[in-house]
Amino acid sequence: MSTTKPRPVVLVSTGISARTTGLYREDSLTGRNYSQAVVAAGGLPLMVAVLDPALADAYVEQADALVLTGGADVDPALFGATPDRRLGSVDERRDAFEIALYRAFRAAGKPVLGVCRGHQVINVAEGGTLHQHLPAVEGSWQHDQRDLRGAPLHPVRLEAGSRLARAFGRLDVRTNSYHHQAVDEVGAGLVVVARTGDGVVEAIESERGSFVLGVQWHPEMAFKEFPEQRAPFDLLLAATRRPEAVA
Repeated sequence: MSTTKPRPVVLVSTGISARTTGLYREDSLTGRNYSQAVVAAGGLPLMVAVLDPALADAYVEQADALVLTGGADVDPALFGATPDRRLGSVDERRDAFEIALYRAFRAAGKPVLGVCRGHQVINVAEGGTLHQHLPAVEGSWQHDQRDLRGAPLHPVRLEAGSRLARAFGRLDVRTNSYHHQAVDEVGAGLVVVARTGDGVVEAIESERGSFVLGVQWHPEMAFKEFPEQRAPFDLLLAATRRPEAVA
């Protein structure tokens, strides 16, 4: 009999990619590197298609943690805003399903990590708002870097005493950056734990209760070459094993 401790199961969200050549088909799609980061941190990834939000509670019973991945813009209707003319593509079905997943995992006290879009989904699910187009915000930096390899080129300042700062072991870090939306008003029960020099929110954590972490960058793209970038995934998996260690 094996004495190896089972890997925690981590649900990984996906987007919808529609094929219109030949037979119409909708595929579930997300980067393989999310799953690779989960495995590297000690988890077992389980990718989930965009389905009926009513299934969220059933998925909570099958998984120990949740990763909300990057992708399309979040629908501004969800935070009471009129769409900006520079808004990118949105997917109402994905928004609804991921918000339902987030709330179900949160209610069950199971940890959640949001990456880029996922970070924004967490904020909106908690009643926060988003900047729809950062280049229109006076004084904002370039947040959509041209290097597509995921190299951390973007200086970010972490909040002293935060989980993220403890995981990185310092306050000044570099991340990659591929977004034009960003957290504006912070949702209830969340606290900002990282910003860039122009004030843009780069990470949020839950103030109390179960573990929630959102990062605006893509650590899954960088962790192989820059191992410290695995920190958000390490924190997520640690929360499945010893929740009190990250409370």
